[in-house]
Amino acid sequence: MINDILAHFQISASQSGVAIGGHWLKGEGAALPSISPVDGKLIATVQTASRAEYDQVIDKAQTAFGEWRQWPAPKRGEIVRQIGDALRQHKKALGKLVSYEMGKSLQEGYGEVQEMIDICDFAVGQSRQLYGYTMHSERPGHRMYDQYHPLGLVGIISAFNFPVAVWSWNAMLSLVCGDVCIWKPSEKTPLTSIACQQIIAPILKANAVPGGVVCLVNGGREAGEWLSQDTRVPLVSATGSTRMGKQLAATVGARLGKAILELGGNNAIIISQHANLDMALIGCVFGAVGTAGQRCTSTRRLIIQESVYEAFTQKLVKAYQQLRIGNPLDENQHVGPLIDAAAVQQYQDSIAAIRDQGGRFLVEGGVLEGPGYESGCYVKPCIAEAGNHLPIVQHESFAPILYVMRYQTIEEAIALQNGVPQGLSSAIMTQDLREAELFLSANGSDCGIANVNIGTSGAEIGGAFGGEKETGGGRESGSDAWRAYMRRQTNTLNYSTSLPLAQGIKFDL
Repeated sequence: MINDILAHFQISASQSGVAIGGHWLKGEGAALPSISPVDGKLIATVQTASRAEYDQVIDKAQTAFGEWRQWPAPKRGEIVRQIGDALRQHKKALGKLVSYEMGKSLQEGYGEVQEMIDICDFAVGQSRQLYGYTMHSERPGHRMYDQYHPLGLVGIISAFNFPVAVWSWNAMLSLVCGDVCIWKPSEKTPLTSIACQQIIAPILKANAVPGGVVCLVNGGREAGEWLSQDTRVPLVSATGSTRMGKQLAATVGARLGKAILELGGNNAIIISQHANLDMALIGCVFGAVGTAGQRCTSTRRLIIQESVYEAFTQKLVKAYQQLRIGNPLDENQHVGPLIDAAAVQQYQDSIAAIRDQGGRFLVEGGVLEGPGYESGCYVKPCIAEAGNHLPIVQHESFAPILYVMRYQTIEEAIALQNGVPQGLSSAIMTQDLREAELFLSANGSDCGIANVNIGTSGAEIGGAFGGEKETGGGRESGSDAWRAYMRRQTNTLNYSTSLPLAQGIKFDL
């Protein structure tokens, strides 16, 4: 199966990971193996960028920007429309590659490609709606307005857990805004980035799009540092850990560049005594075990009203006993593997910390062994009773570990929900209108995403995606997130025959 997919995208056993449009450079950096967590097998080896090749990419991107920004925005949108159509044609093949290289379920792999298609559709419409504002001037014979211009080169650093969707959120909006994109994908999932470049390249060529508009630079941490330090790249959008984001923000900020940061989450669902518990169960379980707990929006904490605590945790334990863990390409499985051995070790360390800090397991964890689990990356989703104050609960464990805790009043529940350093996604399950409105009010959730009667995972591209506090404060995808990829300019036009000054100032000569 995998050989057919690699052939579909013209990916060789030793493949360059550096491209300027449809032109592939040699890849003179280190060799980067792509190993599937599904079976532990080497899929292919990717040749990463050297510093000289990185500079070559940036030079070409700068040249391309000079031309691309002059294309009318609707014409740029037409290119994105064609990209969306191409993704529809390659959805199954790309979805399978995402699943095999990253380890998420096949349905989630298909869903990720669908997110790419959806953002293309959104961006096409946005290409005719890059609105500014008109203001009334205090001076007669003057008109004031503001407008948005293309920003320039946009560096996109994506993470392994959504190896293609998050890139597309940034890239498609950047393209309609008139920017050019340099993609530095996760070193854990390089092949999906190459497949995306192969999908896009024929479209760029057929429409005579400047070659440097869409570029790919595979590499390790060093490649990310090149982007963050580069004054030629005015905006860097990065997805990853809070630790990484703090370092990148300091580097980009030191040169007064701009950053869009989508970092860690420690997401909670409040289960009210007024909730539909059966409906809530679905959102909680998928949120906790989907993508093996490796989503930034994964549900980490359940804050349960004490009167329904026992009933709901019993439902939860029963549901966990029915989970099927195995090869994610088998659509009968619920949970696939963690990304690699390092992630498994972090999972084990977190379980040990829970025990050391006084937590109690309702569902035990552990690493799975035996036939079908040869990669060593399959683990058991687990549930632990643990107080919100524990250091391990305050920390984002990027694994299928779910903490449960009690509350009495809705105000206490919201305080627990907000009582962590991260602020990405949150939810409340309730049929009580007052509780729902309070949760969504200024006195409610402090997260960038706050949901009622749905879980913390599964954001739609129509809304801006991102969070507050240690999540970074950036926004990607829908709503008015496009503004972050442009520079704002205020204009005053004097069509009178005199030059009056603002604030009534007189300056007679």
